[in-house]
Amino acid sequence: MPSYEQLSELIDPESTVLLTVECQQGVVGPESALPELARAARNSGVLANVARLVAAAHERGVQVIHAIAERRPDGRGANRNARLFHAAERLPVQQLSGTTAVRVAPPIEVSESDFVVRRLHGLSPIQGTEVDALLRNLGCRTLVVTGVSANVAVPNAVFDAVNRGYHALVVTDAIAGVPSDYTPAMIRHTLALVATLATTDEVLTCLQRSRRG
Repeated sequence: MPSYEQLSELIDPESTVLLTVECQQGVVGPESALPELARAARNSGVLANVARLVAAAHERGVQVIHAIAERRPDGRGANRNARLFHAAERLPVQQLSGTTAVRVAPPIEVSESDFVVRRLHGLSPIQGTEVDALLRNLGCRTLVVTGVSANVAVPNAVFDAVNRGYHALVVTDAIAGVPSDYTPAMIRHTLALVATLATTDEVLTCLQRSRRG
């Protein structure tokens, strides 16, 4: 873990953006298409930690981007080139545009200053979406990554951020995956090689001592 000084340098409100990944009702809510993942996110405190981070970001003037995965009712434009996509088509809850399933899940609050970026294809919240352009226009240097899942979307976001020249900061107790023991293994053996790691409390401490101008 980085020292407080190192973390404070990375988390400058002027150049930091908080990204929530697929924290939507159809994924982590009570009526989730993926109940095991939803339970992992809620029972571990991950969803509550994401909500705490978002609230602190709003208070301290840190930009928040919510990355949402959805599909059209007719499925046009969606990927069908991987087993995961075929399995998603058969789930009882569909992440359809305009439905409750693709709304940001409580207790996370969305403010008017937040961006909600929706993607119809692919595995990454960044590749092929508006996120990269928004980050550059916002002057982002550090991208704080939270959400689900540690299996697919979160590592995609981290790798894409690093490949594009951003510092990726993964909040270790604000991401979830399945099975429960997979997430710490992914963090330790993969994400730790390319991203800075910190806990929710460590990030909140840094935010509490700084304010965007």
